[in-house]
Amino acid sequence: MLRTTRAAVVVTAALLAATTAACAGGGGGGSAPAAAPAGKTVLTWWHNATQDTLKNYFQDAANRYTAAHPDVTFQIEPVQNETIQTKIRVALQSNDPPDLFQQWGGGDLATQVESGKVADISDSTQDIVKELGPTAKPWQVDGKQYGLPYSVGVVGFWYRTDLFTQAGITTPPKTMNELYADVDKLKAAGITPIALGGKDKWPDAFYWAYFATRECSQGALEKVTADVAMADPCFVKAGQDVQQLIAKQPFQDGFLATPAQEGAASSAGMMANGKAAMELQGHWNGGQITGLTPDKKSLGDKLGWFPFPAVPGGQGAPTATLGGGDGFSCSASAPPACADFLKFLASDQEQSIFGATGTGLPAAPGAESSVTDETVKGVLQARGATPYNQLYFDKALPTDVGLALNDEIANLFAGTSDPQKVVDAVAEAAKSR
Repeated sequence: MLRTTRAAVVVTAALLAATTAACAGGGGGGSAPAAAPAGKTVLTWWHNATQDTLKNYFQDAANRYTAAHPDVTFQIEPVQNETIQTKIRVALQSNDPPDLFQQWGGGDLATQVESGKVADISDSTQDIVKELGPTAKPWQVDGKQYGLPYSVGVVGFWYRTDLFTQAGITTPPKTMNELYADVDKLKAAGITPIALGGKDKWPDAFYWAYFATRECSQGALEKVTADVAMADPCFVKAGQDVQQLIAKQPFQDGFLATPAQEGAASSAGMMANGKAAMELQGHWNGGQITGLTPDKKSLGDKLGWFPFPAVPGGQGAPTATLGGGDGFSCSASAPPACADFLKFLASDQEQSIFGATGTGLPAAPGAESSVTDETVKGVLQARGATPYNQLYFDKALPTDVGLALNDEIANLFAGTSDPQKVVDAVAEAAKSR
């Protein structure tokens, strides 16, 4: 997403075949679309890539597509991640959604489908969906395909190897007790242990969700999305784990007001500029960090990655992961070229180009070898080895329920809520649907 923001398995790809000459694209979400040149199909496209590497990749992908399909052109609007989610919701409630827009799947997608404004691309994407396998499933609702992923990955701790060395830490922690010991070592060395973009709320939710993935059995986790309820006491225990973490004071001063991904003062910017040793973030974070370094160059071997540590006594598999994917959907009014472009993005050839950028993990199995960055390779290995991947809860659940969960978790981090209230917030939001 950049997260781009967050619940239960993995994702990927879609498309349609024919483009229609002289067919105008869909709307622009409240602004008038650019007039289509004679004989051109214009696709309006909203994505959340605001840092150069991924933003440039999307522009180059559009250029490659138009070179092969000269009757198609793009009107691209990069939108900051925290803004795009609200903007998409508003556009889908209007009569002017963009043709192509960012999509994370799950219950959030199911909520959007209820609007009738998201295109069913099942027939046109059968071949690519078969190639993608299980990764395409989160973009399905009631067995129909409503989008395709371009990147699928897992959340984990990105860390500065140079700062670990400075604090005398030789290996990444494997248990929470080891993590807490490393927090003490980093603080003793005058280094902020963990950067957190609490202003955006969903980074807080990563911690609660990972503790839930460690404390709860797979059955209890799957029951949440089926029942839209958290009856198992393991979810309260997850909140208690969060409180224990907060009590260690591992985060920077003012973390509640820190953005996650925008600017040098964000949590990703702190990592980029050596102001913090760790950040719990998604598979896209390496590219985000690179875009925020002073010279916009990779940190190389100064940046590492390790999975979320094991929680003693938990019912979940110690190697289970939290994650999800980034993809796109087409609006119901989009021309056929929209689904065809999704298929193009999900092709092995295009996915290999994306994988080489280091900004995420390709969704297509045939493109995995394109990942060359050693740190990103570690994330890819974790994705392949996980026995269970919990989709970000705010995306697995219906939109309003997911938002209510994130809000209450943010209150927990602010010290104005408690573990039981987090669970109760899900029940209350589900009741009001």
